[in-house]
Amino acid sequence: MSVPTGNDTPSSLQRAVQKLVEEPRFLKFIMTLIILTAIVLGLETSKGVMSQWGHILEFINKVFLAVFVVELVLRIYAWRMRFFKDAWSMFDLIVVGIALVPASGPLSILRALRVLRVLRLVSAVPAMRRVVTTLLGALPGLGSIAILLSLFYYVFAVIATKIFGDTFPDWFGTLGQSLYTLFQVMTLESWSMGIARPVMEAFPYAWIFFIPFILIATFTMLNLFIAIIVNAMQSFNDAEHAVEKNAEALAHTQEITLLYEKLDNLQNDLQDIKAQLAKSR
Repeated sequence: MSVPTGNDTPSSLQRAVQKLVEEPRFLKFIMTLIILTAIVLGLETSKGVMSQWGHILEFINKVFLAVFVVELVLRIYAWRMRFFKDAWSMFDLIVVGIALVPASGPLSILRALRVLRVLRLVSAVPAMRRVVTTLLGALPGLGSIAILLSLFYYVFAVIATKIFGDTFPDWFGTLGQSLYTLFQVMTLESWSMGIARPVMEAFPYAWIFFIPFILIATFTMLNLFIAIIVNAMQSFNDAEHAVEKNAEALAHTQEITLLYEKLDNLQNDLQDIKAQLAKSR
């Protein structure tokens, strides 16, 4: 689990709770319950299973939810206000809170979101947290590429609507339909036999439109997305390694400082011994 940081001095009981919620066995226990919760929620989608074991599954689900609530209460007690400053902790709180919504009433539709509890594995597994953090860090670069891709889409959609709209109104009759059709072409889903070749029967040179669009949208833009994400992950890993090296260097510096202090103490002791010997003579 993600651990908030701070400088408040905790009480002995609070330190004990902190030690408990950070205990690897406790974290593994919570992760196991999250996985079992995912299995139970999956079984609840089966009418046959629910007709025979529905009450048992509901009871198990409530027990797991109670454990998650107790875990959150312990973490809130352990970290106090620092808990609410941590994004992953707030994510866990929201996910578990949704599961507590009553099964009846205007908010009952939110009960379908109980499966979001499975996403707590993201906050529970450090490797998954690193991936999500990297993706969030790559959003500015991805946003720039998305804007560029949107402009590219808009230009080609306008061209397609003007050229092919009258002949193929279902695909290119409006700007919105053209955008959707071009999105299908970008995914390479039946783009040749389903769209490009029928259009080329009426417009033999339509390949001049489709091939550059696919080359730019599918192979260039999407690869730029991947490149930005990979670069962000590399930068994140480099930053983590730098932090680890700084921590090792700091620990090494502290060890050297302690050695110098011990040497100084030994020198002082030797001087005291020499002074005592001189007095005794």
